[in-house]
This record gives sequence, structure tokens and C-alpha cells, in this order.
Amino acid sequence: MKTIHIEGQPRSGTGKKAVRQIRSEQLVPCVIYGGPETVNLQVPGTALKSLVYTPDFQLAEVTVGDKSYRCVLKDLQFDPVTDRLSHVDFLELVENKRITVNIPIRFTGNPQGVKDGGKMTVKMKSLKVRTLPKNLREHIEVDTGYLELNKSIRVEDVKLEGFEILNSPRIPLASVALTRVLKQEEAATPAAATAPVAGAAPAGTGAAAASPAAPAGGAAAPAAPAPRTKGAPSKGDKKK
Repeated sequence: MKTIHIEGQPRSGTGKKAVRQIRSEQLVPCVIYGGPETVNLQVPGTALKSLVYTPDFQLAEVTVGDKSYRCVLKDLQFDPVTDRLSHVDFLELVENKRITVNIPIRFTGNPQGVKDGGKMTVKMKSLKVRTLPKNLREHIEVDTGYLELNKSIRVEDVKLEGFEILNSPRIPLASVALTRVLKQEEAATPAAATAPVAGAAPAGTGAAAASPAAPAGGAAAPAAPAPRTKGAPSKGDKKK
């Protein structure tokens, strides 16, 4: 594992006034605990940048006087106004003593759902675990190659020997869902199947619809009226 070496100076003052003085000298008050003794120290702010301002999980080898402490970063405090680092807690690693840390997740593989047109969304970037110092690693690998459309990888799917995962088992780590374009294409497919064919006559039109329907029961069609004879008076004509 990558280890950052930090040189600190012991500090005796722990009150507000002493801490304020330390910070005015561009130093950061720190504490190391978890081992046989608690150590109060001060470290230049620049020496902490590579350990604090990174998403990677790293170890810290902190030297104070003639002693060295193998630690992990446990807690950080920042000034609410200046956003400057104001305090750091280090947890000393002790063999055969379990510690609780957050380790980043590294997703590997090309999900099958992405190959089918979906998009993978990362839900969690780290896992909270309890383990022995000898098991610590820079990241936890999670294979996503088998992840299909509309499926998720959950905390319970991660199997790590020597680690106790403290996150809720049902929390999703990553999922693959349909993209907007693919949803539109799927919605358009059934609509296209039910659309009328171009050039087809609408129902109830054509030659059959143009002809009058034959009388029911085979009855003969009514006869056409007889033509009037020239000069013959019509029934409706008035006699003059």
C-alpha cells in the first residue's frame, strides 16, 4: 500500500489559546490515538496535502521525535470560514486489533447492460469495513461485467475474505438503466406495429361499400315508375 511519510513536532499546549497560536504559524494541530499512548503533535499544513486532498486510501507513517507511528487518517476538521484544515485525527494501527475504515470501490469490467444500450450509474464510491491492519488495501474491486439492463449490484453481492462490511446489505453500489434514447425507441416500436399501412383503403370503403346493399331475405328490388304518356293528364293535374 502507498504510504505517506509525515514529520511532526510534539506539542504540549492543548487549550484554545495554544491551538490558535499553532494555527497562526501555518501549522495544523493533530492527535494520534488507538495505540498504547495518545500523542499530541503539530504538522505543517503543506505536509498533509498529499494525504488529505485525494480520493485514495493511504497509510501514514508519522514521525514525532525519535518515534514512528503507522496510522490511517481517521477524522478531519476544516475552518467553517476559510475552509482551511484546522485539525487531524490519526488512528494508530495495532497488530491483531480490528479497525473501521472507508475504502474506495474500483469498478471493473464492461457491463452487459451497457453493451445492450444502457447506462451504468455509480451509487456508492466507498465501503465502510472492519478488518485487521494486515488486510488493508488501496481499493475494493467490484466486477460489473455480468450486470444486465435494469439490474443493480448491491452491498450484499460483494464478498471479501477477512472483511466485515458495515453498510446495509441492500444498498445498491451501481446499476444499469435504459437510456432516454433506448426508451424512446422501445416506445415507438409498438406504435409503429399498430399504424395503418400507407395506401390501404380505410375500412368500409371500396367497391363493396359503393354498391347499395341487397334487400334482406332475397326480396326483389322495387320497380321503377312507368314513363308518362305524352298528353296524358297526371293524377295530380287539375281539370280546367
